[in-house]
This record gives sequence, structure tokens and C-alpha cells, in this order.
Amino acid sequence: MTRRPAFPLLLAIAATSSGSLAYEVLLMRLFSIIQWHHFAYLIISLALLGYGVSGVFLAFNRERLIGVYGLAVTINLLLFGIAAPACFLIAQQIPFNPAELLWAPEQLGYLSGLYLLLALPFFFAANVIGLSFFRYRRDVSSIYAADLCGAGIGSLSIIVLLFVLFPEKILPAIGGLSIVASLLVQSLFFRRWRAGVRFTVGAATVAAVFVLTLQDWTLSISPYKGLSQQLRIPGTEVVENYSSPLGLLSVIESTQMPLRHAPGLSLNADAEPPEQLGVFTDADNLSAISRYDGNSNNLAYLDQSTSALPYHLQAQEKVLILGAGTGSDVLQALYHKIPAIDAVELNPQTIALVKDKHADFAGHIYSDPRVRLHTAEARGFVATSRDRYNLINLSLLDAFGASSAGLYALAETYLYTEEALKAYLEHLTPGGYLSMTRWVKMPPRDTLKLLATASAALKTLGSENPEQNIVLIRSWQTATMLIKNGAFSEAELAALRRFCDERGFDTDYYPGVAQSEVNRFNILQEPYYYQAATALLGEEREAFIADYKFNIKPATDDRPYFFHFFKWRTLPEIWSLLDQGGMSLLESGYLLLIAGLVQAVGVSFLLIIVPLWFWKRKLGIEAGSALHWRIFFYFSCLGLAFLFVEIAFIQKFILILHHPLYAITVVVSTFLLSAGIGSRFSKKLSDKNNRLWITMPIAAIVLLSAVYILEFQYITGFLLQRSEFSKVLGSIALIAPLGFFMGMPFPMGMASLGRSVPALIPWAWGVNGCASVISAILAALIATEFGFTVLVFSALWLYALAAFSFPAAENRVR
Repeated sequence: MTRRPAFPLLLAIAATSSGSLAYEVLLMRLFSIIQWHHFAYLIISLALLGYGVSGVFLAFNRERLIGVYGLAVTINLLLFGIAAPACFLIAQQIPFNPAELLWAPEQLGYLSGLYLLLALPFFFAANVIGLSFFRYRRDVSSIYAADLCGAGIGSLSIIVLLFVLFPEKILPAIGGLSIVASLLVQSLFFRRWRAGVRFTVGAATVAAVFVLTLQDWTLSISPYKGLSQQLRIPGTEVVENYSSPLGLLSVIESTQMPLRHAPGLSLNADAEPPEQLGVFTDADNLSAISRYDGNSNNLAYLDQSTSALPYHLQAQEKVLILGAGTGSDVLQALYHKIPAIDAVELNPQTIALVKDKHADFAGHIYSDPRVRLHTAEARGFVATSRDRYNLINLSLLDAFGASSAGLYALAETYLYTEEALKAYLEHLTPGGYLSMTRWVKMPPRDTLKLLATASAALKTLGSENPEQNIVLIRSWQTATMLIKNGAFSEAELAALRRFCDERGFDTDYYPGVAQSEVNRFNILQEPYYYQAATALLGEEREAFIADYKFNIKPATDDRPYFFHFFKWRTLPEIWSLLDQGGMSLLESGYLLLIAGLVQAVGVSFLLIIVPLWFWKRKLGIEAGSALHWRIFFYFSCLGLAFLFVEIAFIQKFILILHHPLYAITVVVSTFLLSAGIGSRFSKKLSDKNNRLWITMPIAAIVLLSAVYILEFQYITGFLLQRSEFSKVLGSIALIAPLGFFMGMPFPMGMASLGRSVPALIPWAWGVNGCASVISAILAALIATEFGFTVLVFSALWLYALAAFSFPAAENRVR
């Protein structure tokens, strides 16, 4: 019990933690493909549920298991290796459909089944780490350091693997890692080492047979996703798949019924799209590679959509296309004979499809001398560019179905924030346009939010009359808004009216528009867009936003949830309309997160808190003792606060690193590795055996976090002017000190329990796990409703409460 853990054991613990975190990230990717983005927070929660239930299990079985520590750890490692792929394969057979959650009670049962099933692998991994905490309670800092460093390495490794393997093919590799870890453990604890090897090989063989028997590596994608619906059309098939951490690209071909993808095409159009290949990202969000032979006449259909408007108002010389994707907007610019086009696309695999794999089909548009191609994130490119443009075009980037159903409610995006629009407008030449196209929804939501955000951005830039700088037109499917760097002239407005009349588009707003001029072609029951635009660009703006039934407050970098439109006061009205098609008005992703939070609290309470409370005497807590309250508050606060800070800073550093993948990799790995080092160092403070010492790391956490979040605008401005390598180094330099101190409070608390009441170490592990289960979902809800600044300061209050509740050794059980 008092020995220091041997290096092979620390290596095995690091491997366990690495596999566990890799599995967590992998599940996020897999559920983004088979379901939608909003499952990410549920995956984090269920992973931590496994850790919390493990604490309960160990609390009641610690003495029994500690006597066979080597065997117990080996068995749990092997079970983790089996359960990781097997549980996902079984989960694929559960007919869960989030779209039916509100009216089909059985879906709640399916969701609970998924929750418990996918938490099982994490339970086995947590047993390995939690049992090690108890056995080596005099050196908790070493165990926790190995745990965190392993998780940091796992976060890096899974990103690398996702570049070279399809997500579902990585599952067996995680199982293999746990088998290697079990061999390391056996080399220390099995007297007959070779017998242990034979045992492991036999168990691994059984596991392999079991998994291979169950395996069906074809992902069971939701029938409501765009790819599933497209494949129902006769003659349609997937011809290629490409995978990376940025998404799974599926190329489809339709031979019997040709694909015709032209969002917002005029009902008066007399030109048809050419032959096309469809490209789905994560089984949704269709875009198309169009056949192009150099004859621009074949692209005439692109002049029949709302996004063609800016090309008809004045001649364009230099155009920036953000989100170039498969090239439709580039083709539109080429059709209008633009001499200089900068095309920015985030995903290099999408570029490779158009530029290399299907270059002949696509007409080599990305090799055209007029086109300069940039592999970059849109905000990052704009922030570092010194060029000015006559037109900046923000492509239609999301799927209509998912957007309409509220499935993007929790998808953070920095493309449509007030700060983003301000940056775009600052890169326009005098008289230049910013063009943004959105799907038409009823009742109107995101177009109105974009109008409110644009008005706020213009006022920030000093525009006294933003209503003079904006026009809005609408087809049956899309709406395009132009923001001009200057006031629209009468000649431009005449060209706008002519453009819309010829194509049957509605002029929902332009300076001086009369109500008699709107809602003429694609007729709505009321001229909703005109009414909203007039209010949002006039003196009634604040009152209109407050009274509107959906949340259309301007999106900001602190709250970058552009697609979050939910208002609680509207829920009863929408609920009453469910049997009349009101489902499309609900923010499904947001409500699923609420359901996940309720479920997480309920499951955590039943499986973690209730058993620990009723059997507290068995755990060594006498009636009337205040110690259990200190332990409860201390480890609950840490479980909540750590993830609050981590999630907030992941989102914030996307602005600096320009790329979600880089932000997640750099921030998470730096946090975990530096926290591991901090944990190892914390032993020196733990040996002091005084509550005052816990205030040192917590004070450092509070100070650093407060400075970072309050001065983040200046930090971002400084780093954005540096090279890519300098940005990464600067981010690491900022995160590492914070992570170092965040790694100290947990092992210091565990070390204190190890000196006073070691029997409570598993109990504390369980309480921390319970809080962590809730924290991931709660962090997302706080960030959505109040912003990242509030989220970080909530974490700082929790850290302060933790310092006050620290269970010092002098607080013994009476």
C-alpha cells in the first residue's frame, strides 16, 4: 500500500486513460455521422457516468479487490478492450431516433439504453484508475499524473488516426491498446508471467471472436439524414468515401434520376444544372461537383439564384468566397467573368475531390489562373489577410433539413457573429458588398438573427443609418442579404428591382421599399420578412427582439450559437401545435441536451449518490460527521469546474488557431499534459498537510482564468498577427500554466483523504465522477444561454468554494 507505483504500472494506467479518451472522441465522431453534432456533450456525459459508477463499485468492493489488485486490473483492462467495440456495435442495433423523442415514449427508453450501454467501457477503464488511487494512496499524484498525461497523448493520437483510418476501423485498435496495458500489469503482479501471457492471449482470442461475430462495420446512419434519403432514389449509390477529423465525405452518383442541386433556383429559370456528383459531409449537408467543360453558357443556371444578386448591381473585380467547398460559388463568379477570385475552404479533402480526383469532371476550376485557392478557416483567413475585396461571399454551408429541425442549435460557429461580420466589412473596398445566403424558414428565424447581427456590426463600425446599407431578397427556398460598405444608390436599387422581377424573387427589404412592393411572387400569409427587417433596422429593434417568439439576439464571439433560437416562453405554444406540424419549430438539439441533463442528474443520483449516502456508515462516515459534506462539496466543485474551464477555452482558442481541429488538439492535450505535470508536482504541497496550501493553486487558477477571459480580445488581436507556428506556441504558453495549476487540487484532496480516512477515496472518486457527468452538459447550456465569460466565472466560484471545503487531514471522522 505504501509502495510507489512501478513505471510499467504507470505506463499501463497512461495507456488505459489514453484509450478511454480516444474512445470518447471516437464516439463523438461516430455519432456526428450516424446522428448529429449535438450528441457530443451526451458522449462526454456518459463517459463520465462510467467513471462515477466505478467510484460506487469500488467504494463497496475496495477491500475485496485490493487483495487481488493485479488480477482485478488485468480483467478490467480486458473487459474494456472487449466492451469498447462491442458496445458500439450493439448500440447500432438500438432503433433510437431523436426526432421521435417528444411523442414516442419508447425513445426515452432507447436513449437510456444507449446511455448505460456506452458508459460500460468507461466503467471498466475507471476501475483500473480508481483502484490504483486506493492502492497507492500515498502517491496519488503519480497515478493522477499518469492518468492525465495518458489522456493528453490519447487526444493527440486519435486525431492522427482519424486522418488515416475510417472512424469505425479504429475501434479494434483501442481494444488492442488495452491488451498491451494488461500485459504490462501482468509483468508486475503475475508470478508466472508466461502463464499470464497465455491467459491474456486466450482472453484476447475469445474477445476477437466475440467482436468479429457481432461486427457490422457499416454505420447505421439515421434515416432522416440527407444521405439516407438520397440513397432511396433508384440508381443512386455511394461511389467514394473519404474520412478525416473534419468529417466523412461521401460522393454519390445517380444514374437513373440525375442529381439537380441548385439551392434557391428561380421558378422562372430556363437553364438546367449540368450533370452533377453529390458530396455529403457526415451523411448530411449536400453539395455538388458540377460538370464543366469551359463553356460558361452551361453555367447559366447559376445566374438564376438569389446569390447572383451582387453581380448585377455593379461590376466586380476582386471576389472572396468563404466556404468554397465543391465549387458552385466559384463557378458562379467565373460565369460572371470575375478576373480575381480568392476561394477559401477548410477541408483539404474537399479541395482534393475537386482539384485532383474529379478535376476533369469539374473543369479544373481550382487550377484556373483567375482562382487563388486557400486551405484555411474563414475567420482565420480574413484576420490575417491584408487584401480588400469588391465582394465577400459567405456560402450556404449547412443542410436545410438539419437547420430547419433545430439540429444545429448547439453547433457553435464563429462565421455569423457580430465580430465576424465586422471583420468581413473591414475587408471591403469602398462600395463593396458582403453577401450572405440563408435558407428560408417559417416562421423566420436565422435570416432575422443575421439582420440583427448585421445591424449591430454596422453600428460598431460607426454607421449611423444601417438601414441604408442593407438589402434582402427572397426566393421560394433561399434568402440573400447584401451589406454594402456605404449607402445603396438609386441605380443599384433599380438594378435590384429589375433582377428580382425577371426571376420572380421578392424584395423583402431595401432602403425606401414600400409594403406594396413586397410579397408578390413567393407569397407568404403576411410579409413577415419585410415587417421584421423594418423593425430590426429601425427604432423598434430592441422591443421587436424581446417580443419575438424566437431568440434572434445578435450572435457574438462570447455566445457563438447562431442557430440557437429557443425561448422557453414559446415552448407551451409550440407544444400545443405538435399534432399540426409544430415539430419543425422546436430546437431539437437544445431540447435533447435538456433531456440529457435531466437523465444525467437522475442516473447520477440513483447510481452514485443514493448508494453512497445510504451506505455511508459502511464507508466509514459516522452519523453526524461533517466530513462527508466537505468531501461532497470539494470533489463536486472540482468535477464541475475543471470541465467548465476546459470547454470554454477550447471554444475561445478556435479564434486564435482558426481551425476547430487544431484548437481541440492543442487545448485538450496541453491542458491534460500540463495538468499531469501539475499533479506530479502537487505531492510537495500535499506533504505540507495544511489547508492553506490548497489556496495557492486555486488562487493561480482564478487569477489566470480571469485575466485570460477578460483580456481575450487583446490576446487574440496580438496572436492573430503572428505566424501559424507562433500562434500554436503562444496558445501552449497561455494554456500550460493554467493546466499546471488545475492538475493540483484533485490529487491534493485525495492525498488528504489518504492520510485521514483512506476508505473514502473511492467515495470521493464517485462524487467527482457524478459532478463530471453533469458538468459537460451543464457547461454547454450555460455557454448557450449566457456565454463563455459567465461559464468561466462560474467555474472560478466553484474553485473558490472547493478551497473553502478542502477536506484537510485534521478534519477526521469523529
